[in-house]
Amino acid sequence: MKIIYNRYLPFGSFWAINLFGVVFARKGFGRLGRVDKNHEFIHTLQQREMFFVPFYLWYVVEWGVRLIIYRNLHKAYRNISFEREAYACQHDLQYQHRRKLYAWMRYLFEG
Repeated sequence: MKIIYNRYLPFGSFWAINLFGVVFARKGFGRLGRVDKNHEFIHTLQQREMFFVPFYLWYVVEWGVRLIIYRNLHKAYRNISFEREAYACQHDLQYQHRRKLYAWMRYLFEG
């Protein structure tokens, strides 16, 4: 996984975004730690198993549905199934080795 530090991506208060397996991180937030890198690598695995473009389509649609449910941008983001898996497992640095395909689906109807 390649990490590119820059001044522009991502926008807003986010410090990293994973686009097609390349992580863009804002310089002003410092270097990504092991946990952050693991979180982003989980997203890379999710993107690969969904062949990238369908991942982003699903992500946006699910975010929209969650926004209707929670009526809060941050809550909607944190409850996207992809994010729930990544946040739940980001501290387990060995997770990638035992992760099952489509593991994010078990987070789809939680919460």
